[in-house]
Amino acid sequence: MDGFVALYVFMLAAFTGYEIIGRVPVILHTPLMSGSNFIHGIVLVGAMIALGHATTPLETAIGFIGVLLGAGNAAGGYVATARMLEMFKSSTSAVRGKH
Repeated sequence: MDGFVALYVFMLAAFTGYEIIGRVPVILHTPLMSGSNFIHGIVLVGAMIALGHATTPLETAIGFIGVLLGAGNAAGGYVATARMLEMFKSSTSAVRGKH
């Protein structure tokens, strides 16, 4: 794939993602993103595969950064899910769970 075509696809994907996420109501944003944690896992696997195929130091550095950011994104998604689910617990069940 030519560099300009890859840049065009990246810019189109970034614009489309921004427009779609920008139109999601605030109340649905966290459940929607926590429900898509599997996508973060796929991104992490892709970054690990890219890192495994790296041959130059630049490719290795970019692959390492990709794995690092992908892992942080996946972990952050699960933290957001846990916090969201904590909000839906009733106060009586929270008290019972502490004893």
